[in-house]
Amino acid sequence: MPTSDSYFDDLISRLKDPSYAALYIETHMELEEDEALDPRLIKLALSNVAEALGEQNGMTPEQVKQYQEKLDELLSQPGSEAIYHLGEWLNNLGLKLTVTVAENTDDCVNHNANDSKLTV
Repeated sequence: MPTSDSYFDDLISRLKDPSYAALYIETHMELEEDEALDPRLIKLALSNVAEALGEQNGMTPEQVKQYQEKLDELLSQPGSEAIYHLGEWLNNLGLKLTVTVAENTDDCVNHNANDSKLTV
């Protein structure tokens, strides 16, 4: 009888491909219209990527665990500090934080001087 791998083991195996890991993070950062932000999802995605890419970037299992714990601290930082530190955090895994042009105008942000909230 064939055995099956767990979903998590299969996910970590796939995330060892940096291109797949980048796409995985990207999909976790995109929100559908009227979808509420859930910071736990991006934290989980980043933690999974750290587990998958950490070892192949020279980290011991202990260092990967510490790196994942550092994510909590990083994500609790205010605004621009968090963005810059997230960029460094990803860089250490062989990834980089980038900005691209939205594929269609429905994805673009409409902003007005009277708006106090920016929606992305």
